[in-house]
Amino acid sequence: MEGALHPPPTVRRSIVSMRSMRRLSTLFVLGTAVALTACGGGLSLYIDGSDYDEFWPPSVSIAAAQTAVLAGQTVRLVAAASDESGIDSVAFYRLDNGAAVLLGGDGNAPYEWDAVAPTDGRDTLLVFARATDNAGNRADSAVVSIAIRP
Repeated sequence: MEGALHPPPTVRRSIVSMRSMRRLSTLFVLGTAVALTACGGGLSLYIDGSDYDEFWPPSVSIAAAQTAVLAGQTVRLVAAASDESGIDSVAFYRLDNGAAVLLGGDGNAPYEWDAVAPTDGRDTLLVFARATDNAGNRADSAVVSIAIRP
């Protein structure tokens, strides 16, 4: 479950490195512009930060309409997701023995899905939402636990 829901540390480090490189290059360009302007040189500068948000994952949260349901009963799941580049879709997952099982997805806000509580004898339904932004970045919500009554 841990590897399936979170990027490995090397991916997180490379994202941080890309953010640091972007900030350093921006500071270098601005510093150079100030130096040239101070000594009487002319400079025209255009900075396009439109791709800056492509490295940031979206934010996502999930809520269930009920905290407990009967086995076989439907429970409405609702997710909130946001990102500067926009949200492409939100997928809803159930955890089965630590493995994420896709229940379905929604491409339009409000992001909702009706899940059916399993009738296999389990006493808890664990669900989470995964948001994908328009740049392809993904993020998972916290896991919500719903009690299942026989």
